[in-house]
Amino acid sequence: MTLFKKVTGIGTAALLALGLAACSSDNDEGKATETNAAVGESVDHTIVGIDPGSGHMELTAKVLQEYDLPDWNVTSGSGATMTAALKRAYDKEEPIIITAWSPHWKFSKFDLKYLEDPKLIYGDAEEIHSIGRIGLKEDFPQAYAIFERFKWDMDDMAEIMIAIEDGLKPEDAARTWVDSHPEKVAEWTDGVATVDGDTIKLAYAPWDSELASHNMMKIVLEDMGYTVQLTMVEPGPMFSAVADGSADATFAACLPNTHNTYVEKFDGQLDDIGVNMVGVKQGLAVPAYMDDVNSIEDLKK
Repeated sequence: MTLFKKVTGIGTAALLALGLAACSSDNDEGKATETNAAVGESVDHTIVGIDPGSGHMELTAKVLQEYDLPDWNVTSGSGATMTAALKRAYDKEEPIIITAWSPHWKFSKFDLKYLEDPKLIYGDAEEIHSIGRIGLKEDFPQAYAIFERFKWDMDDMAEIMIAIEDGLKPEDAARTWVDSHPEKVAEWTDGVATVDGDTIKLAYAPWDSELASHNMMKIVLEDMGYTVQLTMVEPGPMFSAVADGSADATFAACLPNTHNTYVEKFDGQLDDIGVNMVGVKQGLAVPAYMDDVNSIEDLKK
């Protein structure tokens, strides 16, 4: 089986979501909490995935191989497609298996659990690192001092992500968070001198988490007198931009696993400023009401 043999298209994801919604009846026979069907049968041996070119999908395809799950498929689509399918199933308390990662707002909106990954195909918990271009410390010492101190947790980020999901513009959601957490922001900025309009360029990957973190840092830096330019790109160009100096920094490097390839590729061309978040995770997840599935091994049932 080739790596993506079991990955199908967005149309399948949509049909799956509709099919799951159609499974319920007036007496709730389709509910996962009451069904006697094996987990594979209950979800048509389908995992709802995201963008087909993502590293997460590559790992998920590897999971099907390493756990010997030849009957399973992973639908590809987008993060939005995946969360829409999750909401439809969750509202009816029906079974669904999704590709998942945290931090992400879905873990605050829905009661979900990761499936255990005894073979560690998805790796252990990771960290998010702040990465700068070479020479950043000398060119922007005040900003660099903030980046060195910058640390927050998944609950902090989730506040911004949920506000964006609920309809606020990213910059407005970030401003609300900054204004609501002056003590935390002060840990990063106290004693740091303000500047007068210096322009700093930040690059970030197209994920809800990084939309939240980079808009938040934009507000913090603007309050310190900087002019901030944000650019959203795929992970490869993001690391390339920091390495060649066309971007000054990013706060989206997931290490030691997810982005290790890029760090090795640009060895000596990046400044690892420090860890800004711990406990980052990826894997397969299900709603907590799916009592009979707790491990990827359970998908063999």
